[in-house]
Amino acid sequence: MKRIYVVGTADTKGAELAHLADRISAAGGTPVRVDVGTRARTIPVDIEASDVAAFHTAGADAVLGTVDRGTAVAAMGEAFRRFVLSRDDIGAIVGIGGGGGTSIVTSGMRELPLGLPKIMVSTLASGDVSPYVGVSDIMMMPSVTDLAGLNRLSRTILDNAAAAITAMASRPATEQESRPAIGLTMFGVTTACVTSVMAQLADRYDCMVFHATGTGGRSMEKLADSGMLQGVIDVTTTEVCDLLFGGVLPATEDRFGAIIRTGLPYVCSVGALDMVNFWAVDTVPARYARRTLYKHNPNVTLMRTTPVECEALGRWIGGRLNLCEGPVRLLIPEKGVSALDIEGGAFFDPKADAALFAALEETVKQTSDRRILRLPHHINDPEFADALVAAYREIAKT
Repeated sequence: MKRIYVVGTADTKGAELAHLADRISAAGGTPVRVDVGTRARTIPVDIEASDVAAFHTAGADAVLGTVDRGTAVAAMGEAFRRFVLSRDDIGAIVGIGGGGGTSIVTSGMRELPLGLPKIMVSTLASGDVSPYVGVSDIMMMPSVTDLAGLNRLSRTILDNAAAAITAMASRPATEQESRPAIGLTMFGVTTACVTSVMAQLADRYDCMVFHATGTGGRSMEKLADSGMLQGVIDVTTTEVCDLLFGGVLPATEDRFGAIIRTGLPYVCSVGALDMVNFWAVDTVPARYARRTLYKHNPNVTLMRTTPVECEALGRWIGGRLNLCEGPVRLLIPEKGVSALDIEGGAFFDPKADAALFAALEETVKQTSDRRILRLPHHINDPEFADALVAAYREIAKT
């Protein structure tokens, strides 16, 4: 039977952990109290900290035998991650924590399947939670007050968390999707292209679109690695711009890694490689002050990539594509790579585009399975979307 795991440090958050578990029981759920503390617990639990710590590669002493708190927290996080992977009865998980507890609990939550309910009640939830959420679907709930004993507000917050996780755990199973899933990447400046591709493939595929904001690309590749995707149409590879040139929505060095590892049918393009993302205009680094900038909105500023940068992009992406052993098609839109890169547009720069395209053609080692197709279209032209669909159907053999 699937159960609701209630996780926290029972040495410092015992009262809160017990209250949360009690409220889940009252709501009809079946809680499992898991201690991830590194000192003596203050309440009874169902799974002891020593049982979790034993999952560390160096054994429980590597977690509970250290005096330094930071070392112990990091070690318990690694142990809890491995512990979670060993369980087959987790129907939902809710955690509570301050800085250390949040780090420990979310390290395990990130290993759980997407769609499995996850709530983290944390003192850090109103700040930048990207290190804790990653590319998972963890719901971060601010504790508002510190988790340092129960009070009228903390009880209410914990009661809400208990009600939410119990309801989420008891929802009917989602109807299974019969269509195979494919991943697509999109930005606002490539929306017309991706929308057209989806319209042509929706009757055959479950099209999962990811916003190319750094985490979007990582999420798509995580699903590819997990076996949830049958193929990828990676129209918008813009995250590489931010990786190479210091933008705020970067890919990681592992961009395209899932395609390399899995060999999935892969169609890609150069969508939005004309831009690097920054926040408000006053956040653009001083070294870029004289560059072509576009105020997308009050909070987002775009910077046009130069010919030199475009050459670097082409060589970096080409090198990654050369590692792909599955079927690959790279489609190049000769008349522009985004809605801004069009004649009369703010980022129209044929020389920069030419440098990008030339670097790709010089770098990519073309074979019968790895091919480049240049097309006399803009990326948002209907004909370019048609070509993407045709290329995918060819290599996916559908």
